[in-house]
Order: sequence, then C-alpha cells, then structure tokens
Amino acid sequence: MRDLEKALADIGAIRSQLAAGTAFRGFGPSAVAATGALALITACAQVIWLAEPSVQPVTFLVGWIAAAVASVALVGAEMRARCRRHHTGLADAMIINAIEQFLPAGAAGAALMFVLLKFAPDNLWLLPGLWQLLMGVGLFAAVRSLPRTVTLAAAWYFVAGIAVIMVASADRALSPWLMGLPFAIGQLLLAAILHFASGDTDVET
Repeated sequence: MRDLEKALADIGAIRSQLAAGTAFRGFGPSAVAATGALALITACAQVIWLAEPSVQPVTFLVGWIAAAVASVALVGAEMRARCRRHHTGLADAMIINAIEQFLPAGAAGAALMFVLLKFAPDNLWLLPGLWQLLMGVGLFAAVRSLPRTVTLAAAWYFVAGIAVIMVASADRALSPWLMGLPFAIGQLLLAAILHFASGDTDVET
C-alpha cells in the first residue's frame, strides 16, 4: 500500500512539473474581453445610480465584487473548456497551476479591502489603484506560462495603478471611472494579446 501511495505521489509530482513547464492555453480572449466590457458596464451603472460612492463605499465595493465574481466565472468556464481541449490529460494540473499563480495577488486584494473597510475607511480611495497594481503583479507572476507580450498588459496595470492613486489623492474620493476604465482597457489589451499570440513561438520555454 505504501508503494502504491508513493507511486501515485510521484505521478502527481511529475504531472505538476509538466504543467509548470507547459505553455498555458486556458485563457480565452473572448471571456477576457467580456470581463473588460463588464468593468465598463459596472462603471457606467455606478455613475448613473450611485451619486456619491465615497458616501456609500459598501455599495460601491459590492458592485465591483459582483463584477469580479462574474468575471472569474466567465474566465473559469472558458478556461476549463479550453484546458480540456488543449491540455487533455494535464488539464487539471494546468488549471491548479494557473490558480496558484494568481491566488496570492487575489488574496492580497481581498485582505486589503477588508482591512481598509474595517480599520481605515477614510483610505478606501486607495483601493482601485492597489487592486490594479496587484493585477499587474499577478500577470507578471504568470508570464512564464503565458505569451511574453502579456508583460505589456501587466505593465499597463502597474502604471495605471500608480496613476490612479496619484489622481485619486487630489480629492481622496472613490470613483467608478478610476476603477472601471483601467480594468476595461487592461482586459481588452490582454484579450488582444491572447488573440494575436503566436502560440508556442511566443511563450517562455
């Protein structure tokens, strides 16, 4: 029994190593583009129906959390289908590897939101810029298994995050546009990169 468990563990380790060294083809441009459109729609909706986001920060954040959950669902559904098609037997390992790359940035973003909301609500204006910075960090972390040109989208999020913090510092207020526009542009840029990526010749080996 121990030999069987060891053999299964070795097989699992080998599959994980193969997944880590294989170009990930699970992110589809259509779902990524849809998340950019969703960010723009969310921003427009909040501009229309949320007169003063800084006075209603919880409502502001709930709207973006809902948009994030919907985006993860869209990308996750397409990722699962594409992984089954492109990675066959390695599909589960590839999905786990992709999640592990983005999980630290996602967890940090959630933790920042709860800490600021609980202990420093006056500093919630920082959150859009910080989330964009973390998105950039997550993309930089995943670039080994994605097209090299994904670094352009990662750089966009990094620069946009810094710029948003600088702009928001003027009145220290929450703004749907400072959240929605950078994410819409960033996701559409990422979708274009994934669409035009030249397969194995454009990924780290």
